[in-house]
Amino acid sequence: MMRAAGIQINDSEVEKIEVVDFGLSRLSIEGVQVFTMVNTDRLAAKVLVLFPDQTEPEHWHPTIGDDPGKQETIRHIWGDLRFYVEGPDTLKEGFIVPGKENVYTLRHEIVLEPGDQLTFEPYEKHWFQGGARGAVLYSFSTTVRDGLDGFSDPEIQRLTVFEKQ
Repeated sequence: MMRAAGIQINDSEVEKIEVVDFGLSRLSIEGVQVFTMVNTDRLAAKVLVLFPDQTEPEHWHPTIGDDPGKQETIRHIWGDLRFYVEGPDTLKEGFIVPGKENVYTLRHEIVLEPGDQLTFEPYEKHWFQGGARGAVLYSFSTTVRDGLDGFSDPEIQRLTVFEKQ
């Protein structure tokens, strides 16, 4: 999908894509695929991919020590993308993950077109969802500490845990 969106990525980089299922083991429903281009102690740049109808759960970026928290700008590149933020309930094109009505509290829908972008301040709750084609987007931010993000769903584990079968 990244290549279809015109993003040049070589084979060794493909192997570095992080497949995030948030410990829920429902990747096609709740998850995201992440290619980190750079993450220093000052800035980060990523490519995020959502499969069709895949949802990244409601979350926020908290203060960590002296760092006020991640500030993030999302830029839509390709596909169908919906964001949910604070505001009146305007949910129309997207959907709440079945059985998760109590943890997807934001219902103000913003439909992004390729080239549109949004900026989130630290602690600003948000979640997003790919449409029928899925979506490819850039995330530009201050340094990333994804394992420390806050999530409305208490079942979520941001860091992947592998269990022996």
